[in-house]
Amino acid sequence: MPPRTSPSERQRRLGAELRKLRVRAGMSGDTAAGLIGAERTRISHIERGRVDVPRNGLYKLLRAYRCPEGAYFDSLMDMAHESGRGWWNGFSDTIGPAGRDLAELESRSTVLRTHEPLLVPGLLQTKDYARAVLDTTEADAQRAERYAQFREARQRVLTGESAVPFHAIIHEAALHIRVGGTAVMRRQLLRLIEVSRLPNVTVQVYPFEAGNYAAHTQAFVIYGTTAPELDTVYLEHPTQSLFLRDGDQLDKYAKMFERLSALALAPINPESAPESHESRDSLSLVQHVMYTL
Repeated sequence: MPPRTSPSERQRRLGAELRKLRVRAGMSGDTAAGLIGAERTRISHIERGRVDVPRNGLYKLLRAYRCPEGAYFDSLMDMAHESGRGWWNGFSDTIGPAGRDLAELESRSTVLRTHEPLLVPGLLQTKDYARAVLDTTEADAQRAERYAQFREARQRVLTGESAVPFHAIIHEAALHIRVGGTAVMRRQLLRLIEVSRLPNVTVQVYPFEAGNYAAHTQAFVIYGTTAPELDTVYLEHPTQSLFLRDGDQLDKYAKMFERLSALALAPINPESAPESHESRDSLSLVQHVMYTL
């Protein structure tokens, strides 16, 4: 098969990891190609995610690159042999490669952490809220509806037997922006309280009085895996989505998230009794905003 022109994020990531390991081992592309009985150009295509590598070939490369056996080794082997197909392929008529990459990343993650300064995170949005957001960027009503359906389908990652732990930090500003009007916003705030009842979901609000923090204006998502080296940070921009893989960048965003969590109010706990709220917390703030809409 000819090299693919649009590899998925998973395929690009696998290739980038293999190149990093090869360079770290001080091995040339020609030598690596010889290990799997291929031409030098094939190693180049593999490292760009443009062609697949057979399972036995990948195993030979990882051993030759002195990649220690463990979670990282096993995850690379798994990444190479995943089909990339899932429920998200049913939305190929509307959703582009970046959106499908997100759904695949979510399906492979062991923990999700997100920070949103101006909007409720997509995985927590009601359908009406999502439609109101999408209506501002998508003029075609049918396409906007498909986008909303796709966002709703992605939310299944938070429920069921294999539900992923999810931690969201939402700036207070997002609670006050009346996306879709008062009724839509009130239902959305109720949804934040309802979804917090899930044992795997943690929602914190970053209040105005917490002041400025360098990261509090930037939306980002951290996709965690069983091998921390393969974590991914996602930054959404109007013209291009960015997937960060560099270890220093991953560490930077993980520390930013920890700092944001420390500055934010205590998580929403819908089961707590009113008299137990000795100090302001995320639940009391969400309720206050909801009742003043």
